[in-house]
Formats: sequence, C-alpha cells, structure tokens
Amino acid sequence: MGSISRVQVAVLAIHPMIGRAKATVGPLPLSRPQGAQSRALICANVAAENKGRDVLVLDLRKLTSFVDYFVIATGTSRRQIHAMADEIDRTMNLMGDRKIGIEGYAESRWVLLDYGDIVVHLFDDEARRYYDLENLWGDALHLERIHGSGEAAQA
Repeated sequence: MGSISRVQVAVLAIHPMIGRAKATVGPLPLSRPQGAQSRALICANVAAENKGRDVLVLDLRKLTSFVDYFVIATGTSRRQIHAMADEIDRTMNLMGDRKIGIEGYAESRWVLLDYGDIVVHLFDDEARRYYDLENLWGDALHLERIHGSGEAAQA
C-alpha cells in the first residue's frame, strides 16, 4: 500500500472516504471537498509539504471568470518541481479531481496544472521573478502564504 502524506491524512479527517477501500488496492480514495477554495488550500499544503517555497493562494473570483484560484509555489530544482506537481496531482486524483491540462513539465521552469477552477503554477526562482504573477494579479485577495519553512501566514 502506498504511503499517505500528512496532508492526505488531514483531508481524510475532514472529508470521509468514498465507499470502502481494500488494503491491497493502494491509496485510499478521498471525497472531493466542497468548494474550490478548500481544494486550492489543499494544493498549497501539498506543495509546502514537498518543500515548495513561498507558496501563495490567490482568490481571483472577483477579477476573472476563467479561474477561481491560483496556487503559486517555487521549487529549487527540476526534480523538486516534478515532485510537487506529481504529488499535487496524486492528491487531487484521490479526491476525484482530474486535471484538464498540464504545461511545462518537461522543461520544469514553469509547470502549470489546470483543474478548471484552480490553476497551480510551480516555478523555478528565475521564472517566478520574470512572470511575477503576484504583481500581475495584484488586486487578487491573498488567502494564504506558506513560507519556505512550512509556516502558514494569513495574507
């Protein structure tokens, strides 16, 4: 059976399992939390748990109709950015949420995971500074910022 992360354990505590899972099947399926905000915060916590730095959740609902939330995080290497992307996708899949698309995975300077109402942006340092999404979407409400040490701060 695959290991379950602290975030997945927390999600299990908050959101009960769907049906019954056999111990030999693999990771437990999780129910999909109600609302995009809960799922965006879960994505942010998964990124932070996988050593993402300066993780930020932006609420874009009052600014645009094409997405509700951005989750932005910085990775220190190609391998780490892949680990964050893979673990976020695995967690979202466990909750029954499938990505619509993924961009930039091979290059790993800016990986974009699109879940419809949530878009996750995983950058290396240089790409995050260059694209500067926090300032581009400067009018967005900052829901949560998790610093490199994993400490959350309400923005």
